[in-house]
Amino acid sequence: MRSALSSPLFFVLLLTGVAAQFADKLALDTITLAATEAGASARFVGLLVAAQSAAWLLISLPAGVLADRVAPRSLILLGGLLMAVGSGFGAVLLAAGMIGPALALSTFVAAAGPVVIALSVFVLMPRAVTLALLPRANSRLELGRASFNLIAPLIAGWAVARGSGWLGLALCAVAGLVVIATAMRLPAEAAPAQPRQKLHRAIAEGGAFVARHPYLRPIALCAIAWNLAFFAFMALVAPYALRVLALDPKAVGLASSVYGAGAVAAALSGAWLIARLPTGMLLVFGPAVSLLGAALLASAPPAWGWPALALAFFLFGFGPILWFITQTTLRQAVTPQPLLGRVSATITTAMYGMRPLGALAGGLAGERFGLEAAIWLPVVLFGLSTLAILASQMPRLKVMPAGELNPG
Repeated sequence: MRSALSSPLFFVLLLTGVAAQFADKLALDTITLAATEAGASARFVGLLVAAQSAAWLLISLPAGVLADRVAPRSLILLGGLLMAVGSGFGAVLLAAGMIGPALALSTFVAAAGPVVIALSVFVLMPRAVTLALLPRANSRLELGRASFNLIAPLIAGWAVARGSGWLGLALCAVAGLVVIATAMRLPAEAAPAQPRQKLHRAIAEGGAFVARHPYLRPIALCAIAWNLAFFAFMALVAPYALRVLALDPKAVGLASSVYGAGAVAAALSGAWLIARLPTGMLLVFGPAVSLLGAALLASAPPAWGWPALALAFFLFGFGPILWFITQTTLRQAVTPQPLLGRVSATITTAMYGMRPLGALAGGLAGERFGLEAAIWLPVVLFGLSTLAILASQMPRLKVMPAGELNPG
């Protein structure tokens, strides 16, 4: 039953989505800083980031099928449980100083929670609000996530600088418990009626819809290149900032938190900009400003290190979050309800599944070519993500394709 943004269902979706993404960001910042401070190599930092993000690659597609077949309440409860167990175990490992394969495994388990939660929220959102309110609803969701992402790097930097990185992962476990408690307020409902298909056929149906669609296909290609770039950057940025720019963990955490400021600005202005600017312009803007931010950091002298790092994070927050709000609304508008979970999983795999590959590429490049050369790898990949949109029909798209709106 669609309703206004004040409905209880929207509140539950907002809180669970925010808690899951906050934990995902806090875990990423904590493990990269803690491992670097413990003397881990660039390759091992990349491995940890890859483990944290591999859930999006390995779990998204089957979870998308479940999102179309299983009652969303059950999936959200499962996601909260995975967050609580995985992060709690990781906190114990960090407290014991065990920076090794067990930490990577616990990180993977914890990251699986936000995967299933994000897909469930995406599927439920068009049921929670009217289609006309989708841009505002998605903007509010991003605003909540961005607000907490603003403080996640500060928490991680403060905890690691005090030798208590385990506190960051303990907070992630608490976020999982918040998700469980909040999801209990969702009404129990029957699973959606779906034709029984084999898993691979159900996944292929969603992928084929994306591959054929003139708007969804370039979004997926852009997301693949952008996430390769961003997570190559994330694998490199802590070692680069600490060892090349000679910043301390608190300074890196503070600069990283500017990402949240950019994301908050995008979330606050998202619905307003979507209503007034050409849709295609907004979809080009996100990857283009990412390219600009990465290029400025890679070319900045060490004396300008902190301002360049902060500016790069601000641009990564503002442009891509505005892009995310725009393309999420477009996906919900053009995708038939029975395919929402699988189409979202296909795009999610493109958006987040490239994280481990990007992280591994960044870590290996840093080790083989040195950090000062490897920092240019994200610049090249951000350029490819911008080209994916520019080479499509998307720049000519003036408004949301209202004639194809999801009939729900």
